Amino acid sequence: MKFGWIAALALLPGLMGVTDMVGVQAQEAMSSASTAPKARPAALPRARPEQPKPDGIVFVCPRSHLPALRQQMQAWLGKLGIGSRLYKINEADWAAPTRQDGLGTLAFTLATPEHDTNTLDLHTRPEMGIGWARFTLVDAHGRQHVVKTVSHKEIVLAMMQHGRQTRLEAASCGVPSPSLQALQDQVGLRQTIVAWAEQLHWGWPDGGPAEWNNTYWDKGTPRPGRTLEAAMLDAFTHQTLYEIGCYTATKLAIVQGVMDYYRRIKRDVATSTLIHQRLWADGDPLVNIEPDDMWSFESDYDHEAEPAPGKLIRLKRGVAPRNFVPGDWAYILNTDPATRDKTGYEGSNAIYLGRNRFDDYYDDHNHAYTFEEKLDEVYQWRHGVFNRTRDAARIEKLSSASYVRLSWPPRLGGLVLRLRAVPYQFGFEAMPPVQLPAQTPQP
Repeated sequence: MKFGWIAALALLPGLMGVTDMVGVQAQEAMSSASTAPKARPAALPRARPEQPKPDGIVFVCPRSHLPALRQQMQAWLGKLGIGSRLYKINEADWAAPTRQDGLGTLAFTLATPEHDTNTLDLHTRPEMGIGWARFTLVDAHGRQHVVKTVSHKEIVLAMMQHGRQTRLEAASCGVPSPSLQALQDQVGLRQTIVAWAEQLHWGWPDGGPAEWNNTYWDKGTPRPGRTLEAAMLDAFTHQTLYEIGCYTATKLAIVQGVMDYYRRIKRDVATSTLIHQRLWADGDPLVNIEPDDMWSFESDYDHEAEPAPGKLIRLKRGVAPRNFVPGDWAYILNTDPATRDKTGYEGSNAIYLGRNRFDDYYDDHNHAYTFEEKLDEVYQWRHGVFNRTRDAARIEKLSSASYVRLSWPPRLGGLVLRLRAVPYQFGFEAMPPVQLPAQTPQP
């Protein structure tokens, strides 16, 4: 639970009865209209209306690449078991001019109604045919064990759902030849992150200091002589030696997933080296893997300072409620003034695992929570429910309508921020630079 709070949220109105995306858009439109000028000054040229941005997986690439990308994408979707009836291809913008000459767009979007932005229930829809995948993890002793985890198919279907855009451009289109490698890497990377978050049972410090295995760690930093890779594997192999909050747990799962994908799964030495350098840029690998402005809502956030970029993560803003892609890092905010300052209960950092499951770092709930259970967990803190067994008498039962309201952003009476922290497209996008030290520890 990331520390801090913005005092203005104490004035939030009660839960609002907004039940669909149209309601949110209407409220935003009315808010804008109340301050907008009544008429455009005659001297101003008439603006050309913007074309609507397509949802789903969107390629913004040289027009010469688009036919090959379309063919490759359709073939890959077929291999994943995603039939052509499940999605639409937006070809209308192929020849549309963009800010750069010679570029066009190609979008793959689910053939669901435009107002359907929900990805949590995709696995319950028979036409999607979503199943499990099996993924092999390797521990600190070299032992292999298989976990049941999210499939590539579900990740891609979630990416194509309405409510957000996964954009691939420039080198992500393939250089010099059209290629899906950037997208396929993103899917494989997300599956690896989820796989490492599936079977966790770290200890919960409950407001006290974190506990680390001091053989490998000095308060969250690898000890001299210990590699980051060895220290990370120890945290996942000997979990009972660790007591950490959900903020640190989320970062551990993401760092381990990113390193493991490029080092062991893809065997990409160049990208593995780049990731290692970025993590060690400030001498503290677990610090600032996400950008500073992920926490811009906090009362102690310095809005005048230039926010530090994320080492591994960037932000996707404006994501629709109930829209999560497996591997997303989401934040569920405790909006209760009385309990929000209790250490560890400011909010909940959550990795989406697919199939309406979110992480359970402490194995309190058979390794996963549904979205509704996660909302309920955070909401019940305002009633003093910090242990579901001990404090069972204080639990306030929520209605279906309450769960809908809680799924909205805090400004509308809900708990879920409309941003997701997502991995970079390593090797395919220009990442914001981090200050690299003259020498970093060897991997």
